[in-house]
Amino acid sequence: MTEKNLSRPEEIVLMAVWKLGEEAYGVAIRKWILEKTGQKWSIGAVYVPLERLEKKGFLHSGETEPQPERGGRRKRVFSISKAGIQALDELQRMNTAIWRGYREWSKERST
Repeated sequence: MTEKNLSRPEEIVLMAVWKLGEEAYGVAIRKWILEKTGQKWSIGAVYVPLERLEKKGFLHSGETEPQPERGGRRKRVFSISKAGIQALDELQRMNTAIWRGYREWSKERST
């Protein structure tokens, strides 16, 4: 059984993995987060949510073949699961509903 509740860092990391596709590994995810949010995350701040998301069933991980540019080391790459896609769908639906309510409230206050 997967846990549905996601923290904000988990949400951001899950979105990054979806967006990066086959290039979703720690350093690329960290770079994507910086580009999209302007926030500098340590590599540990990326891997903690990755581990939690994998335990929750929202991500899968595997290793690439050894990379010459990495001194023969492999990359651990992540991919989004069906449950991860469903979680993003639910987050988008929930955020839309919440922000819609805010916009309505904001319009009322400004009049």
